[in-house]
Amino acid sequence: MLFKFTHSSGALAGQSYWATPGGGVEQGESYKQAAVRELQEETGIVCNEVGQCVAQRNFEMMLTNGEMVEAQEKFYVVRVRHREINTDRWSGEEKRVISEHHWWSIEELRTTDEIVYPQNIAEILESI
Repeated sequence: MLFKFTHSSGALAGQSYWATPGGGVEQGESYKQAAVRELQEETGIVCNEVGQCVAQRNFEMMLTNGEMVEAQEKFYVVRVRHREINTDRWSGEEKRVISEHHWWSIEELRTTDEIVYPQNIAEILESI
């Protein structure tokens, strides 16, 4: 499941792309713990743990306020039975920039003209 981020203001105004649920790692928290917490906060999906990291990337990114930060992302796959999501715990920023969500098939990811991050997500999913 990916979220569509649509920026209408700030440093990223005019940009639109699809990306996985996720967010920052809090102090004292592992990447796996952060993945479980962020998944619940952003989708309402509760899982006790995630499996092994299936991909990672390090890059410089611009925040909506124009600040450049070094990002280190780790990706995990979680299998769910139900596709309903709950957005009650979204932050104000998430409510402003997330315009939709979609449960993509690998074929859809492979053939889309949309911008999707990580760019090689179809290959990552095919490899597991």
